[in-house]
Amino acid sequence: QVQLVESGGRLVQAGDSLRVSCAASGRTFSNIAMGWFRQAPGKEREFVATISWRGGRTNYADSVKGRFTISRDNAKNTVYLQMNSLKPEDTAVYYCAGRSSMFTATMPHEYDYWGQGTQVTVSS
Repeated sequence: QVQLVESGGRLVQAGDSLRVSCAASGRTFSNIAMGWFRQAPGKEREFVATISWRGGRTNYADSVKGRFTISRDNAKNTVYLQMNSLKPEDTAVYYCAGRSSMFTATMPHEYDYWGQGTQVTVSS
């Protein structure tokens, strides 16, 4: 089992930057791929970014490519999502997820562990 706890979400203005974090505990964090998803009110959960077990491979949704960066620090059991040039449409609850594989994935059902989420609100 892996327990995931997100932090760092808050209210920001359009154009601002924000970094959210996800701290993991439980089984060996360095052996699992991680991802970030988000869910806005009335919408389905959508893929944002994913990173492989050592961080050598990443993948992003088209809507955030060039603005968001996913990274991980296996020594700290933490994965990050750096968000730049934020837009009001980025407003959502952001969820951290882990999967029992070393390789990236973009679909929610491919992930085994989920955090409770952290709210990011971008005002115009």
